Amino acid sequence: MLLISCPTIRAAEYNVTDAMLCDAAKEIEAGLVDARLGGFLLKKRVAAPGRGKRGSYRTIVGHRQGDRLIFVHGFAKNGTENIETENITKKEKEALRRLCDVYMLADVRKLAEMIETKQILEILCHEQDS
Repeated sequence: MLLISCPTIRAAEYNVTDAMLCDAAKEIEAGLVDARLGGFLLKKRVAAPGRGKRGSYRTIVGHRQGDRLIFVHGFAKNGTENIETENITKKEKEALRRLCDVYMLADVRKLAEMIETKQILEILCHEQDS
């Protein structure tokens, strides 16, 4: 599965790591999501180091089972950008849905080009045996 992120998801102020996004991606693939927002769009909580998911980060994700997953927007639960499902405007939801559609419907060559030019970032998850 191709796992990608918009560059703003891992902004320094949030300290979101690839490992955190990989954990969230595994949960999404297993069907554990916080809200389905229509189309490819969903919302997923991401736990901050040393804290649970409840007060940590929220991500808006585009997902096509077994194929690709892209983190398109992220924000801190207690931050000023707190977009809860019931508070997201129709206009914001539609803009995020259209953005997701671009990534979900793009062919592999186009995504590779976008990764190469750093328009999006590929996330490499390394399985660790316990």
